[in-house]
Amino acid sequence: MIHLKDVTKLYRANNVLALDKVSLDIERGEFVFIVGTSGSGKSTLMKLLMHEEVATSGSIVVDGQDVTHLKPKEIPYLRRRLGVIFQDYRLLEDKTVYENVAFAMQVIEAPRKIMQRSVNTVLDIVGLRDKFKSFPAQLSGGEQQRVAIARAIVNDPRIVIADEPTGNLDPETSWDIMDIFQRINAAGTTIVMATHDKTIVDQMQRRVIAIAGGKIIRDEARGAYSEDQQPTSTFDRFYFR
Repeated sequence: MIHLKDVTKLYRANNVLALDKVSLDIERGEFVFIVGTSGSGKSTLMKLLMHEEVATSGSIVVDGQDVTHLKPKEIPYLRRRLGVIFQDYRLLEDKTVYENVAFAMQVIEAPRKIMQRSVNTVLDIVGLRDKFKSFPAQLSGGEQQRVAIARAIVNDPRIVIADEPTGNLDPETSWDIMDIFQRINAAGTTIVMATHDKTIVDQMQRRVIAIAGGKIIRDEARGAYSEDQQPTSTFDRFYFR
């Protein structure tokens, strides 16, 4: 589903090497946590997957397509196949919950009847069907993130990329959001999530890829946030580069 081979990202303006010959494979249907301290390179990795940044060298394949050096006109088509969720929600403040979610389908010119059915379905999934007329300012942070998730999955993407989706939420709300992600993943969607939330990572016991200094320093099939906890699976994998 996702394949990186010797991917390097150098920010030439300030001579910062964000990623250094990173190689990894993520299979269809996996739930993967990307962890690391600020400046480790994990945000750069996420941006490369959605083509917000371009690799200096190496190759990136997403859902069977080489996206290493897409032409500008090709980028929107890639992003339509991805569901992207950010820490700061990025909702349209002048649009209702329904309109925010429907906007993702308007972009691809989906028929109105299909749009109505799909939007109502995903609002049911995230538990916000009764808030469809509300505006973002009328919602809690957790509810706004639910809207962002609904918008990300309304076009039935094969991959969801989530960058610190619980970073602004309290612990109880964070677990509500993670429950939604688990249900989405159980339906077959691949999820790649960057997070600082040690509690969530440790308790969920999913694949963990740890990045430090632009390199993958640890890759565990069922891992913890940090190495102070022993691996829980004989299939744990470690890559030191």
